[in-house]
Amino acid sequence: MVFRRLALPLLLASFVGSAQAIPLLDFGVGEEGFGTEFLPANDDGSTNLLDLPFDINFFGSTYSSFFVNNNGNITFESALGTFTPDPFPVASQPMIAPYWADVDTRVAGNLWIHSPNADTLAVTWSSVGYFGDQIPGGGEEGGEGSGETLLAAAVGPKTNSFQLVLRNRADTGTGNFDVDFRYERLEWTTGDASEGTAGLGGIPAQAGYDAGDGVNFLTLPGSRSDAVLDLQHASNVSSETPGLWTFAIRNGAPPGSSPSNPLLPVATDEGWSFTFNVRPGETFFIDPDIAIGYDYFLESGPLFASVLLPELGDNAYEVWLWNGAEWVFADNVLAGEEYTLSDGVDRFRVLGIEESLALDPLNPTAFVTGLTFAGAGAVQLSQNPIVLSLPVPEPETYAMFLAGLGLIVAARRRARS
Repeated sequence: MVFRRLALPLLLASFVGSAQAIPLLDFGVGEEGFGTEFLPANDDGSTNLLDLPFDINFFGSTYSSFFVNNNGNITFESALGTFTPDPFPVASQPMIAPYWADVDTRVAGNLWIHSPNADTLAVTWSSVGYFGDQIPGGGEEGGEGSGETLLAAAVGPKTNSFQLVLRNRADTGTGNFDVDFRYERLEWTTGDASEGTAGLGGIPAQAGYDAGDGVNFLTLPGSRSDAVLDLQHASNVSSETPGLWTFAIRNGAPPGSSPSNPLLPVATDEGWSFTFNVRPGETFFIDPDIAIGYDYFLESGPLFASVLLPELGDNAYEVWLWNGAEWVFADNVLAGEEYTLSDGVDRFRVLGIEESLALDPLNPTAFVTGLTFAGAGAVQLSQNPIVLSLPVPEPETYAMFLAGLGLIVAARRRARS
């Protein structure tokens, strides 16, 4: 059987409701600070073909120009007026989409395009509304004097503010670049023509990027569901930057394609959550914050086929398997040696990371794990840290404390400060 290797560093941080979303980059230029070039108020419109300030290598194709589409995305082959997001992958339509949905700037907001220097491009959707919220020229689609109209007039229209930033990283290789999504405010998910009501329900927005080759793509958590609004409260960068999502495109390949550019995960109270698309024969690299071990759980998709662990400390690990009732020691494994997980398993445990290494728990590339899977398809998995419980003892119990250092417990990951 052919397996695809998965190497994916994963860091997704979730935050309490009081966290403030990341602000949009303000360049101090133009009416709102986002530049002077703009796409006039419209519904489903696009710019003409525009020049990129630098060439990019996007999944093996080099582009020097692009289209900005009103509906929350940029494309490279042709303009795109589609307002209801199709699930990635979308054939023959390479795109980067911070928030693909039915944006209507005739209702509210503006779309700004600005290149502050030769190495940066920013596209800003500032306080934009959705189709069907209010009809230009007066009245609401709900009908003059309707309950929906009066309610909207009382609370004001729902608007979203988000931004796409491309950064030239030719210093790391020709055509290399970074992608930033910044979500300052998300209040609506869906236009009326996408089966939405009052900006919600129906077929919600999708965020991510797509090579247009039917193979390579990334969809952000919550896409095409009401949970897409949570993008403003989460990050794959840091708990201190809710609403900021960053991706590195290197040598035409996305994050997860190499140990040096792993996919960053979503952090949950229990550990790390991963969602991605896998194919036989390809390796992805995942890496959460470090501990003394990890439990890997498959939520959905093809079974784990093998694991490849990094060179670290004494390079010696233990692999444990679940027998249906408890964890059972399976084998000693050395770093760099692919270990086959029987005929495929839905969970396994890795122990043996030395406490003396004191790896930084905020370093998202500290423990890059290679995984293969027993088939193709969309995978959702979690990687939960196993940590050492270190209570602060009273002096008279210090000896007991030392004796208990060997106890290993599964615990929630430490909150980021």
